[in-house]
Amino acid sequence: MSKTHATSSTRIPPLWWFACAVAVCATILIGICVGAVGISPAQTALELLSHIPGLHIHSSLDESDAAIIWDLRFPRVVLALIVGSMLASAGSAYQGTFRNPLADPYLLGVSAGAGLGATLEIVVFESPARWSLPVAAFLGSLVAVSLTYALGRSSIAGRSASSLVLAGVAVAALLTAAQTLVQQRNSDKVREVYAWILGRLAIAGWSDVLMVAPYVVICTIVLLRYRRVLDVFAVGDEEAVTLGLPVNRARAVIILAASLGTAAAVAVTGLIGFVGIIVPHTIRLIAGNSYRRLLPLSVIFGGVFLVFADVIARTAMSPSEIPIGVVTALIGAPFFLYILASRKEGSLI
Repeated sequence: MSKTHATSSTRIPPLWWFACAVAVCATILIGICVGAVGISPAQTALELLSHIPGLHIHSSLDESDAAIIWDLRFPRVVLALIVGSMLASAGSAYQGTFRNPLADPYLLGVSAGAGLGATLEIVVFESPARWSLPVAAFLGSLVAVSLTYALGRSSIAGRSASSLVLAGVAVAALLTAAQTLVQQRNSDKVREVYAWILGRLAIAGWSDVLMVAPYVVICTIVLLRYRRVLDVFAVGDEEAVTLGLPVNRARAVIILAASLGTAAAVAVTGLIGFVGIIVPHTIRLIAGNSYRRLLPLSVIFGGVFLVFADVIARTAMSPSEIPIGVVTALIGAPFFLYILASRKEGSLI
C-alpha cells in the first residue's frame, strides 16, 4: 500500500465533517430546548441567531425565556460539550499510549486522583482561587496515573493487558479512601465537597466555561498533534524506536496533556466516568482504529454524548435531577463489561 493511499484511507471524509457539524448543532439545540420550561426548537434557533452580528434576525422570546437560555441552559450545554470532548479524547489517548483498550481516566484512577487533589484544595483553603482548583486536581491526577502505570508495568501485576486497569482500580480505591478520610476529618467542608463530587453541570455558568476552556483547548490541540504518534505506538515500543520516535518523551507529553485536561474537567464538573470508554469504542466500530480518525471524532462526539447524558439526567426523574455521573455509570458499566467479555485475553489495540 502506498503512503498516499494509506494517508487518504485514514483521513476523515468531508461528508463526515458535515455530519459532525449537523450532530453538534442538533445537540446544542436539543440541550437548550429540553427542560422544565419548554422552549420550541424554532424559537431557540431564532434566539441564538439573533445574537449573531449582521444577520438582523428578530427573536420573539420574552426576557424570562431568553434569560433561561443564555444564563442557565446555554452555558450548561457548552460546558457539557467541552468536558465530554476532553474526557473522550483523554480516554482515547490513554488507550493508544498504554496500548490497552480498557484504559480510561476514570478506571486508571486519574479522576480519583484529581478528586483528592481538589478536595484537599477545598479543605485547606477557605476560598480557593478559581485557577488553583484545576492545578490541585492536576497534581492529584498526575500522582494517580504515575502510580497506576508503575504498578501496571511491575512484575507484581504480571504486565498482562488487563493489569493496567486492575492497578487503576486499586489506585482509585486507595485515593477515594483517602478522600473519604479527609472529608470525615473536615466535616464542615463535607457539603461543599459532595456538591462538587456529584457534578456541577446543574449550576454551570459562563465562569465555569471560561475557567475550564483554556485547559481543554490547549490539551486537545496537543493530543491532536500526537494522533499520528498514537498510531505508531500500536506497533510496540521497540518498533517505534526503530522508526525514530522518542517513545518516552512522546508518552510523557500525551499523558501530561490527557491528565491536565481531565483534571481541569473534573475540577469543574466533579467525577464523571466511562465517557472515555463509551465514545472511543463506539467510534472504532464505525471509523476504525486509526487515531487520525479516532481522536478528532472522539473530541466531537464526546461532547455530543455528554450533552445527551445531561438531558437524561435532568428529565428522567423530573422535577428532581439525577447526578450526571450516575447516568454515565449506568450506561458505561454494562458497556465496559461487554468490552471486557468480548476482547481476547492479552489483545492490544
